[in-house]
Amino acid sequence: MLDFKKIITEKISDVIKIDTEEIENYIEIPPNKDMGDYAFPCFKLAKVLKKSPVMIASDIKESIKLDDYLTNIENVNGYLNFYVNKQKLCKEVLKEFNDKKEEFGFSNIGNEKNICIEYSAPNIAKPFHIGHLRTTIIGASLARIYKSQGYNVIRINHLGDYGTQFGKLIEGYKKWGSEYDLSKDPINELMKIYVRINDLCKKDENVLNACRNNFKLLENGDEYCTKLWKDFRELSLKEFQKIYNILGVEFDSLRGEYECAKETDLIIKDLENEGKLVLSEGAKIVDLEDKKLGVCMIKKSDDSTTYAARDLSAIKYRAKTYDFDKCLYVVAYEQALYFRQIFEVAKFLDIPEKCKNGLEHIQYGMTRLTTGKMSTREGTVVKVEDVLNEAIDRVQKIIEEKNPDMDNKDENAKKIGVGAVVFNNLCNTLIKDQVFDWNQVLNFQGETGPYVQYIYVRTKSVLEKLGYIPEFDEEYYTSLQDKASMNVINYLYNFGDILKSVTEKNETCLLTRFLIELAQSYSIFYNENKIIGEQKYIQDARAYLTYCVGMVLKSGCSLLGIEMPDRM
Repeated sequence: MLDFKKIITEKISDVIKIDTEEIENYIEIPPNKDMGDYAFPCFKLAKVLKKSPVMIASDIKESIKLDDYLTNIENVNGYLNFYVNKQKLCKEVLKEFNDKKEEFGFSNIGNEKNICIEYSAPNIAKPFHIGHLRTTIIGASLARIYKSQGYNVIRINHLGDYGTQFGKLIEGYKKWGSEYDLSKDPINELMKIYVRINDLCKKDENVLNACRNNFKLLENGDEYCTKLWKDFRELSLKEFQKIYNILGVEFDSLRGEYECAKETDLIIKDLENEGKLVLSEGAKIVDLEDKKLGVCMIKKSDDSTTYAARDLSAIKYRAKTYDFDKCLYVVAYEQALYFRQIFEVAKFLDIPEKCKNGLEHIQYGMTRLTTGKMSTREGTVVKVEDVLNEAIDRVQKIIEEKNPDMDNKDENAKKIGVGAVVFNNLCNTLIKDQVFDWNQVLNFQGETGPYVQYIYVRTKSVLEKLGYIPEFDEEYYTSLQDKASMNVINYLYNFGDILKSVTEKNETCLLTRFLIELAQSYSIFYNENKIIGEQKYIQDARAYLTYCVGMVLKSGCSLLGIEMPDRM
């Protein structure tokens, strides 16, 4: 498809002889289409060219000739506003869509580079709570979007399956295992055991020592302790998988802390070879004071490993196994300092330089629940399963009120309810804390997932009433030159750039915002243009544009992890 931005970039660079990449980075898309399709702010060149922005804009405008690509250039207060050939733009978009269909907007900019994305990472034998929801949804959506752009994505669930808590859990099971039925609701049963043994540890030092001994036995491969650990892990994974199935989340690796702990000696060796490991009060640390990052503990005074050692072990393993160009960690912003420490220490590991430079922490904010609106089981933990089930229940009630005769009510309620939760987690800048309010999340008319799904269903309904999907005709552009039609075309044209921007900035809100605006633009087009009943050729042109919008809305939502309902 024609890249109008590149065409404009080359025309400007022919005049002012500045690096094309720099020029392209300056070019903007105006907030109002009346101000052009692209804008070039000349303010940034004033110091270099020693001229006023208005004069620079005037010089560039006079030197660029209009052609088949550009129909007008305006100099507005130091901005150059470029208007592209609408017929050519429309023709290009429709042809590109016809060629790619479901893969419209996809690219190969990743060039099969390897990118590891670590997300979800729940703790074994503990409930999958609301704190794990955002990392799971964000990580899974980034993985899909990176894949759409030609990257070879390795989806990693770094399970929290190691640590002293397992020594306690094993001791609790030894004492009271027969009192609990792990075949039913195993996570909650294991949690009850853990809470009970933890309380006993606070009262009895001997019990605590027994727990510590269990963990040492586990580390040393004791048959009984290892079998229990494997059973707890397997039971937990089965429960977690229920959530992953609902969310449509998949992984390529479930290699967690337990496996990484086995290879921490390799980390110790690398750091010793670099002369970076220091003994401090019996513990082994890396001093990062010169970077104003404090110290990073690698081994405790009792010779047990730390989270840091296990994360460093994971980095070394991934570098060796996947030869990654990027390794993204989707973890809350509370861990920002920790990851800065880890990435700094990783510079001393014996791994390729590109792997050291490819480590990145994708930070996201906390989830704040509005009070009194979440039906959870007793306890302080808000479980993801409860959130998803309540979303589905609420949608079912809405359907019963507004459309009780709907086909596939349960299936559609699930798609709408889960989609609403997913969209809500991705619709704002990730670093911001998220407010979870059911009235907002399930608003069918607001800037929400259900609204995007509603517009998709409308496009589907139009085509069903028409009775067919028109065959592509590259001359359809002649019937789509009105303002509302061209606004939709412009959004479709930018879909590929939006997906690229998500991978550049790791911000899913760029895609959610695009989907909202595309849906809104189609709603205007639908209200201003008669589709069925027009002259056959005009009808088919508008119906084909409707088909394009529906497919892109579905494709964009699929990348986020949202399924489309048949009815609403």
